[in-house]
Amino acid sequence: MMKPLKLGIIGMSEGNGHPYSWAAIFNGYDHGYMQCCEFPIILEYLAKRKFPEDILSTGRVTHIWTQDRSKSEQIARASKIETVVDSFVDMIGHIDGVLLARDDAENHFYYAKPFIEASLPIYIDKPIALSREGLDSIYQLQKYPGQIFTCSALAYAKEFQLSADVLKNIGVLKCIQATTPKSWAKYAVHIIEPMLKLIGNEGKILQTDYTSVSNNGSILYIKWESGFWASISALGDDVVAPLSLRLIGSENWQDLILKDSFAAFKAALADFTEGVIHSDVRTDPMFVQRVVSLLEKGNPSQ
Repeated sequence: MMKPLKLGIIGMSEGNGHPYSWAAIFNGYDHGYMQCCEFPIILEYLAKRKFPEDILSTGRVTHIWTQDRSKSEQIARASKIETVVDSFVDMIGHIDGVLLARDDAENHFYYAKPFIEASLPIYIDKPIALSREGLDSIYQLQKYPGQIFTCSALAYAKEFQLSADVLKNIGVLKCIQATTPKSWAKYAVHIIEPMLKLIGNEGKILQTDYTSVSNNGSILYIKWESGFWASISALGDDVVAPLSLRLIGSENWQDLILKDSFAAFKAALADFTEGVIHSDVRTDPMFVQRVVSLLEKGNPSQ
């Protein structure tokens, strides 16, 4: 049996607790120390799982860096990470891959560059970039196909898969209304990716209309040459709403609502590690371009 990959993790960005949860998926966690996590939802969904049975055995998070040494040590205790480093580049030479678990896209190039140049595989948290220009600057660093893995983990959510039963219920899929709380910059990708995976290639985009809403939200309407259309709504930081896709068809409609984020995170991390182990491409750069292009259309001022 192959030894687990040694992984480093980089955090944190505002409002993002992924260093706690992603590391716990590989390492398990200490219930007492995890109670100090400032994101109570993380302890809530971890507590519903069985450890060590639910550990992802393909890797282990062995190193952590955040911009705050005391925060790094807190996460390390909670998620059983062995080594805290004072500089993120100190991980190089000691790990097999890196998890860039920050969702501040404007800083991704800075943090990713040393690892990409060192030929290490890297998982870059969503969204990898907010513009095609920013995306291209990161991909231009790539040393080999598949080195860069990036996604919204929610594209792996079982709730967002189009089953035969759903298709039978709705008939021919005509449009999707996708909704998320919080900001366009950080959360729209969570509904754009699963939407694009559901609809496949509808051809050329004929029309887009963009409207800003309060507290960093945006609504984007899209029409493709096939006649399919979609609305993508990030409702802003002061709104409580589920992450959901409403599928509207020729016969009926159905809501797909995210309920199990742990399973989605685990599936995405599993895909990343399997890609590293088998040296293949798990996230298609052309698909990532489509995602980032829609992100850019939804907030052209970014």
